Amino acid sequence: QVQLVESGGGLVQPGGSLRLSCAASGSWVSYYIVDWYRQTAGKQREMVARITIGGTTAYLLDSVRGRFTVSRDNAKNTVYLQMNSLKPEDTAVYYCHSMGNWGQGTQVTVSL
Repeated sequence: QVQLVESGGGLVQPGGSLRLSCAASGSWVSYYIVDWYRQTAGKQREMVARITIGGTTAYLLDSVRGRFTVSRDNAKNTVYLQMNSLKPEDTAVYYCHSMGNWGQGTQVTVSL
């Protein structure tokens, strides 16, 4: 079983950037597809991005296309979500997911 730990969240002003990390332990995440999801209070969790084993972006939510990129460093067993030009509507708890395993989430708040 893989354990996932997200980090990199925080408070940022609109137009700013953050890079989230999803570090895996217990198994090599390089063998698996990894997803980023986000969730705000009262709403369903939505998929933001998916990266394939080979490092190809398989999915990006329409509202983040052109602003977010997903990447992976298999040597570090880590997947990243680079978020640029952040908007207040990007405020959410961001989770990584792989093979039925979820991290604890990291809060991203975009506000003046």
